[in-house]
Amino acid sequence: MNRRNSLKLRLLLGAALIAIAPASTALASDVATAPAPDVAPDLENPDVYSLTDVVVTATKRETNLQDTPISISVVGSEDLANRHVQSLMDLADGSVPGLRITTFEARQSALTIGIRGIVPNDANQPAREQGVGVYIDGVYLARQQGLAASLLDIERVEVLKGPQGTLFGRNTEGGALSLVTKRPSGEFGVRAIAGLGNLNAYNSELHVDFPSFGDFAVKVDGVISVQGPVTENILSGEEGFGEYDRRGVRAQIMWTPSDAFTAVLAADIGKDKNTPFYSQLLNFNPLGLNVLPFNSPVVSGSSTVGSGNIRDLSPLVQVEGEDRMTQADIGVPQQWSVDDTQGVDLHLSWRPSDNLEIRSITAYREVDVDQWDNIGGAHRPPIGVPNGNFSRYSLAGFWQHQFSQELQAVGNLGDSIEYVGGLYYFKETVSDDAATPSTNTWNADGTAYTIRDPLPTQRGFRFLDRASTAHSESKAVYGQATWTPAAADALHLTVGGRYTWDDKDGKLEIVNNVATDLTFETSVDRFDPLVTLAYDLTDKVNVYAKYSTGYRAGGASSRSLTYRSFDPEEVEAYEIGLKSDLFDSRVRLNAAIYAMDRTDSQIDFTLVTVNPITGSSRNTVETINAPGTTEIRGLELEGQFQATEHLRFSASYAYTDATVPDTVNPFNGVSQQVFIIYTPENAGTVAADWESPLMGATFRAHIDANYADASHSFEQFEVENDKSFIVNARLAIADIQTTAGGPTMEVALWSRNLLDETYVYRRDPSNRSTIGDYGNFNAPRTFGIELRATY
Repeated sequence: MNRRNSLKLRLLLGAALIAIAPASTALASDVATAPAPDVAPDLENPDVYSLTDVVVTATKRETNLQDTPISISVVGSEDLANRHVQSLMDLADGSVPGLRITTFEARQSALTIGIRGIVPNDANQPAREQGVGVYIDGVYLARQQGLAASLLDIERVEVLKGPQGTLFGRNTEGGALSLVTKRPSGEFGVRAIAGLGNLNAYNSELHVDFPSFGDFAVKVDGVISVQGPVTENILSGEEGFGEYDRRGVRAQIMWTPSDAFTAVLAADIGKDKNTPFYSQLLNFNPLGLNVLPFNSPVVSGSSTVGSGNIRDLSPLVQVEGEDRMTQADIGVPQQWSVDDTQGVDLHLSWRPSDNLEIRSITAYREVDVDQWDNIGGAHRPPIGVPNGNFSRYSLAGFWQHQFSQELQAVGNLGDSIEYVGGLYYFKETVSDDAATPSTNTWNADGTAYTIRDPLPTQRGFRFLDRASTAHSESKAVYGQATWTPAAADALHLTVGGRYTWDDKDGKLEIVNNVATDLTFETSVDRFDPLVTLAYDLTDKVNVYAKYSTGYRAGGASSRSLTYRSFDPEEVEAYEIGLKSDLFDSRVRLNAAIYAMDRTDSQIDFTLVTVNPITGSSRNTVETINAPGTTEIRGLELEGQFQATEHLRFSASYAYTDATVPDTVNPFNGVSQQVFIIYTPENAGTVAADWESPLMGATFRAHIDANYADASHSFEQFEVENDKSFIVNARLAIADIQTTAGGPTMEVALWSRNLLDETYVYRRDPSNRSTIGDYGNFNAPRTFGIELRATY
């Protein structure tokens, strides 16, 4: 560890302890209790240790995971710490095999999230939607942009698999990702974290629970997470590639004037500065065309050197398909992309009786993105030609604001019926624009290049490829009830439904820097039912069968030259499952088998063209509803084994098989095979955790290994990215008592991608006839030390 990083660590930890010390002196008697351990002793059998219950809120009420007839994976706060998860981006390692997370393009400014083969290719536009709903404390986050922001004191992440069209609604046909944060406790407590890592990384967190005053309790969370570039930029003064600087603050105030009423007002603000991962040229001339010198004369047509030929590369360009480049071969202008997120939400809860709770969730959120993406260099179009411009700088602005209101009634009718009902309203406005100027110019023989005047990259001087605005308004009423007959209390029948009215419109205002008046408008109303039959084979083993539906809203592609619109896609799902705790609850085994039939699948087709006026390249995307039925079949397994008091094993596996009907490519009129993207056929994870006393403290060790088959990056191309195998590990000494009544400490060493596995997670074969495939590699091995202080 170098001296600069050591100084950073001391300063960060010192600041955290300074924050703790004054409060600890005044409030030494209000020490917060430690979290419950992952194992609990059997009181009747003290030598037997069992797995503890996991609480989830997938049905809008707190239930035991094992009693909830839904395929759910839960990543708790301890799991997040063990894997050094600081943003949703870090769950891309395969922590939950059925959950797929990746960057849009190679940009950390927007995340693509999929479950059970429902993975959008380009939901990065104002009039496009995701197929998996993302929620934080019950508030829907409608956009991909901003999802990589730092996580602010997450208690758990619930991954709900399969359509959630009844309780969660629109755009949850694949499932839902629900983030639950820690609320104010009303008791004094401080947790401070400071860490250093390779790649000039450092992180710090401060979480303060203030003691209650009157009927009020307050909690404040702050996070900083910084990492330097994965690939260095050789142009002096410019940012590198794959770096980030994420900061966020969240404050909550809880008012509890009586046992029957609670109000929680929360506000958060975040800034995520990042740069995309470098795009490497993985091969050259994979079609075996005739190679002509770089300085060959330029001819008109689809190829700059004539049909059947390909222009040779500049001698400066490196082709690297096996290893991640740690230094770019071409220096390019690159500045931070910046995601600004902010929001406020108000949660009200009124319990007029023991059998009824009325809730209200009111929320307003904003996302502003300023995108700067110059990762291609000479590895993608525009293709290098003598004295020609190259290096596509993808510049975009994205502005979204949303308002949502939900009312819920959660209660019981006697001992046999549990119900939840609600009203939901959502409205958003989204705008974007995009330009793709070239920043570099070759000399005559490709032996050198110059940087172009930056003026065309600045707002007010950009040649805009597109600009658009879209509006969405959604209203819904829903209800769900579970009946447990008194005469057969092992049987549980759940019936629910949601009726939704969706209105959406948009306007493509600019195409190729020319004002247009292209519009679309759509109104859809639909009903999404759910029926579940569950049966308790024993008090620790239950089985269930479920039917549910969901949908992803339609829209229009702003990357289309004509603003082509498309219809919603819909899914029907059939699932049977098993939940079991066995051998005195030392073994937990959950399984689900499902079949999903999706109609009107939204398939993206892409065509890259070069503007002859500007020399920049344009990425045109047309979205088509596939004919027939897309069949998705799968199996999910999850298990835990408490081997001893100190040792626990866990494992998960997901099998997914998907077939999409052949679809007509709108660019050539030919029907072709298409694919589900970012969905490996086989994916799995195994983990081991150890915890034992050590000289008055606690020793903890964690290791996990995650595997995924190769998968597709584009729906229209058969070419796959690479398979992956990622290992993460953490060693910690916790519960170190500093002084009597003082804070406890934890020291941890951690590593992500411990074996430094290198694989291409995104591969683009669009340019095989002009240059070759380019792709993006996963993040390298990262490691560091982390100190935690708790009072």
